[in-house]
Amino acid sequence: SRQSELRGDKDYIADKLNSANWLVRSLEQRANTILKVATELLRQQDGFFAKGVQHLKPLILRDIAQEIEMHESTVSRVTANKFMATPRGIFQMKYFFTSAIPSSGGGEAKSAEAVRHRIRQLIDAETVASVLSDDKIVETLRSEKIDIARRTVAKYREAMRIPSSVARRRAKKAEEFNSR
Repeated sequence: SRQSELRGDKDYIADKLNSANWLVRSLEQRANTILKVATELLRQQDGFFAKGVQHLKPLILRDIAQEIEMHESTVSRVTANKFMATPRGIFQMKYFFTSAIPSSGGGEAKSAEAVRHRIRQLIDAETVASVLSDDKIVETLRSEKIDIARRTVAKYREAMRIPSSVARRRAKKAEEFNSR
């Protein structure tokens, strides 16, 4: 009976040690996977880190998964609800995955995030006399070799909570009037 108690205690301790070892290995594997994905994100989005959001490339989960030889669902899980501290600020890992906006004239496609950034720049530079309609924004972007539809510009503008050109013109006139 004392012998069987000791054997039971030994089995219990061995079981808990195995569980602890399994947990440590799992955490190490998870950390290695996160590091692999983050390293590949840095490599693929080097233009963003060097020059800013206008150089963010179109990127999908599959691109990273193929490079690091892991399943797309693993990359998705690894990047969900995780953040990366960078010299440019703290970003959700999912931020670096962005769809492509085709280029006109055979240039390189732009990321949707870079196009949204450019739209915001154009609108931020407006004056009362130069408020841009969505059509004018499309013309400007097309002159910059970004092939985009007016409805896409409108969708991006609305998603950024930027009012229509009519509302912006009205607000700018009111600002000008109130500052007198």
